[in-house]
Amino acid sequence: MAEQMHYRRLERLIKGFANHRRLQILELLRREPELSVEEISDRLKIGYTNTSDHIRKMAIAGLLLKRNEGNNVRHKLTPLAESILVFCKKLER
Repeated sequence: MAEQMHYRRLERLIKGFANHRRLQILELLRREPELSVEEISDRLKIGYTNTSDHIRKMAIAGLLLKRNEGNNVRHKLTPLAESILVFCKKLER
């Protein structure tokens, strides 16, 4: 049973970054941490709702941290997300 839970957590993590837009968002936040959904949406030229949905899924997977700042929510990478970006760079070779 514990092994099955391990695989489910791993599946959630992989689904959290297994999308080209999510990888773009992670890379953007690596370069420019603390961006809002609107700023991410504007920089990547994708819809606000779509961006928000991607961010929600990445946060559930443990890839993003959120911080409230007035009416905005700022997002930055977790150490796990940074490790995943390193892993993805190795796959590009």
